[in-house]
Amino acid sequence: MKIEVLIEDRRWQQADLERLSVKALRAVLAHFNLWAAQFEVDILACDDARIAQLNGDFRETAKATNVLSWPSQERAALKDGADPNPIDQVADDLSLGDIALSYSTCRSEADAAGLAFSDHILHLLVHSMLHLLGYDHKRDLDATLMEGLEIEILGKLGVNNPYKEITKA
Repeated sequence: MKIEVLIEDRRWQQADLERLSVKALRAVLAHFNLWAAQFEVDILACDDARIAQLNGDFRETAKATNVLSWPSQERAALKDGADPNPIDQVADDLSLGDIALSYSTCRSEADAAGLAFSDHILHLLVHSMLHLLGYDHKRDLDATLMEGLEIEILGKLGVNNPYKEITKA
C-alpha cells in the first residue's frame, strides 16, 4: 500500500495524517476483502483557500469544503442503492485516486460537533475512500448504502457513528 501525503498547510503536520490515512485505507480495503498492499492513494492536506479553488475548478462551486475526492476510474453503480462496479485486482489501475482535505474546515466541523479531530478525519478519509471505490450519496438509496458502510467501517476503528444525532439534556 502506498499513500502519498502532500502537506501544503503546516497545521496538518500535527494531525498525523499519514498514520490516519493508512489506518482508514486498510480498514476500507479489508471490509471489501481487497489486498491493501497493491493500492495507492494520493492525499493533499491543504487549507480552505486551496480546497475552494479545487472545488471551483472541478465542481464549479468555489467555496471551501471539508474533503474532495477524484477516483482514478469510474465505478459508480447504475442503479440507485446498488454496489458500484467491483475492482478487478489484476486488471485495474493500482491507483484508487486522489483526496484533498482542508484543515480549517475539518477542524471547525470537529470542534462544532465536539468530536476528536482524529475521529473526524478518519470519518472523512473513510468517506472519501469509499468515493474512490465508486460509492456516492447523491441519490437517497446510494446515501443510505454509503452511510451504512461508513458506520460499519468506522465502528471497527473504534469511531462512533458520525450520523447519530446528539441529543443534549
